[in-house]
Amino acid sequence: MDKNSECSSTQVIDGDGTFNAAGVDNFMKEVKLAEYGLSYAVVSIMGPQSSGKSTLLNNLFGTNFREMDAFKGRSQTTKGIWMANCAGIEPCTIVMDLEGTDGRERGEDDTAFEKQSALFALAVSDIVLINMWCHDIGREQAANKPLLKTVFQVMMRLFSPRKTTLLFVIRDKTRTPLENLEPVLREDIQKIWDNVPKPQAHKETPLSEFFNVEVVALSSYEEKEEQFREQVANLRQRFFHSIAPGGLAGDRRGVVPASGFSFSAQQIWKVIKENKDLDLPAHKVMVATVRCEEIANEKLASFVTNEVWCELDEAVQSGPVPGFGKKLSSILDTCLSEYDAEATFFDDGVRSSKRKQLEEKLLQLVQPAYQSMLGHIRSQALEKFKETFDKALAGGEGFSVAARNCTKLYMTQFDERCTDATIMQADWDSSRTRDKLKREIDSHVTAVWTSKLSELTNLYETKLNESLSGPVEALLDGANDETWSSIRKLLRRETELAVSSFELAISGFDMDEETRSKMLLSLKDYARSVVESKSKEESGRVLIRMKDRFSTIFSHDSDSMPRVWTGKEDIRAITKTARSSSLKMLSVMAAIRLEDEPDKIESTLSLALVEPRTAGTTNRSLSLDDSLASSTWEEVPASRTLITPVQCKSIWRQFKTETEYTVTQAIAAQEASKRSNNWLPPPWAIVALVVLGFNEFMTLLRNPLYLGVIFVAFLLVKALWVQLDIAGEFRNGALPGLLSLSTKFLPTVMNLLKKLAEEGQMPASGADPRRNSPLAAKSFQNSVNNGGDLSSTGSSTITSSENGTEYSSPVRHDKTM
Repeated sequence: MDKNSECSSTQVIDGDGTFNAAGVDNFMKEVKLAEYGLSYAVVSIMGPQSSGKSTLLNNLFGTNFREMDAFKGRSQTTKGIWMANCAGIEPCTIVMDLEGTDGRERGEDDTAFEKQSALFALAVSDIVLINMWCHDIGREQAANKPLLKTVFQVMMRLFSPRKTTLLFVIRDKTRTPLENLEPVLREDIQKIWDNVPKPQAHKETPLSEFFNVEVVALSSYEEKEEQFREQVANLRQRFFHSIAPGGLAGDRRGVVPASGFSFSAQQIWKVIKENKDLDLPAHKVMVATVRCEEIANEKLASFVTNEVWCELDEAVQSGPVPGFGKKLSSILDTCLSEYDAEATFFDDGVRSSKRKQLEEKLLQLVQPAYQSMLGHIRSQALEKFKETFDKALAGGEGFSVAARNCTKLYMTQFDERCTDATIMQADWDSSRTRDKLKREIDSHVTAVWTSKLSELTNLYETKLNESLSGPVEALLDGANDETWSSIRKLLRRETELAVSSFELAISGFDMDEETRSKMLLSLKDYARSVVESKSKEESGRVLIRMKDRFSTIFSHDSDSMPRVWTGKEDIRAITKTARSSSLKMLSVMAAIRLEDEPDKIESTLSLALVEPRTAGTTNRSLSLDDSLASSTWEEVPASRTLITPVQCKSIWRQFKTETEYTVTQAIAAQEASKRSNNWLPPPWAIVALVVLGFNEFMTLLRNPLYLGVIFVAFLLVKALWVQLDIAGEFRNGALPGLLSLSTKFLPTVMNLLKKLAEEGQMPASGADPRRNSPLAAKSFQNSVNNGGDLSSTGSSTITSSENGTEYSSPVRHDKTM
């Protein structure tokens, strides 16, 4: 059976006891041992040197171990321990060829390597072949007895050893039947076991607790080669499925997964070389720890370089990734599944522990990406909430309803998207991010709530300001007895209207009754403050308004027509009326009267400032003056006082001072009017003129020519009187009148002469000039009587023909003439 072409081999331990780690690792890669998990068996062979061990293995398993050349003599062929894989046997079977015992090369006393290699074979093998000669059975000094003693002795150094199969291969079987040889061999084995020193714990332990003893006999390879090969082929069949229940292998309690075989063998040999007891269970845990950690590190490194994960991690940094949780969970599941597949045959506790560590590292690696994903979900939910919430409010939906619906909608969407982003392997709680989103939504709602209420408040305050400021100003401008009553009615009407509208506007806002009441009360207080502020503002202009009112009443009659001082008006009564009205304004603006409570401000001011002081009221007037020497009004609190009594007294004094000139001017105008209307001489003078001028009058009657001259002279004097406005000039006094007439006399005379010249030089085209003379005289007389043609604009311009100089003189027209 030539299987050499399918076989790989390597030296595990050289003759000096050095473990060939690199060679074993390469061997495992060649035969792909790591893929078999626990489905592999290890068979080793030990026996005397040159007993045909390598030959048996090559024929039995198809290996390619070096065999002794009989023609060159008997010598050591195998040095150290070699290993090869068996070709064509299931499961995967690894065969180790140990260096022969009792060799002359190592000497009689150098048995250390024999014991170390035997312990190594027992520790790593499921089946140990013990090659022995048939003629040594039953002999006290047989060559196999030292070997069995060595095997049993080193077995005691295994802490909690596993049960190993010892397959005794009897070589060069004689005619004695196997049935007769086997009992003798078992008896010899039992004797050797009984005589081997044992620990106290195993003093009474039978051999069967440690070993399954099997015996097989083979014919001589050299003498009966065909029979030998046939027997070997039959024996080979026993190694098929050797690890199955009832198979040739032992209990396999300490078996190490195939991927950890190299490391396990290396550590076992290290312990053996250090001459320490070999604790196989602890060794198994140690191998599992190292290998599981190596596998975990490999899977972690593989995950870090995974393209799908790298793309996912990069994508989640810039925005949310659809199906993030499923994709990442799939990658993690694949990574952990690969770990489970490779570490499945190692110690359960170690495998689970390392798996948990690997899972923690993987989750620690992906947690930033998960948090980024949650952050994106939270940010998008918040932005969409704001957008939807604003649209809902713009669409007229109630604030509380919109806030509640939008919050519920986007919190539900957030939960759904968090579920989509959930990683199955992680038990992470998104409640902190959810709470943060809820706080941000609540904060935004509160901000919008405050902003909207502020806008509504400002809107209604603006409306109140517009509806109150102008009317209050107008009412105060026309101050009378009903002013504050009207202001109170206006305030009440506008406040009720604004409050009812405002209450309806804020009905959609979720707020408690106390807050609602405070806002309504605040709006009412604002309306009141508008009136108070406007009243204070107007009180600062009270002096101007008093003077305006005085001027209006004093200078206009009851029909609001400008008053002309003809001398018939009672200036004292008019002045008193105007001042009383101005005092009414002062009393109205002296205090705020938004409560319908009577006060004595007007009566106090009237008695102290307007009523005339007679001898009987002197003492009472003094007491009233004392009442104005105060900073407060009686029965009026300071908070409602706009103008204090002291300020009223000062304002009134200034008012009288500034209006005194107007009264003086009126009196002067009246006097002047009287003087201008009394231009006729006294009656006695008229009588004297008639008596003394009787002769002259009779002369005129006798000579009518004098009448024409007198008439012309009258017309000229009349024209000069009108043009010079003599009555108007002397209204301001004699001296100013003379000075003004002296400057206007010559230009006016020149203007009259010019007009006469123009009338005389008019062309008489086709008409008799003499007939035009009466017309010219009549035109001149009309001009004189009307005072119009001489100066249509109230002034005359006279041009001198001598020097071309123009003289301008304004001429007033007395409409009363």
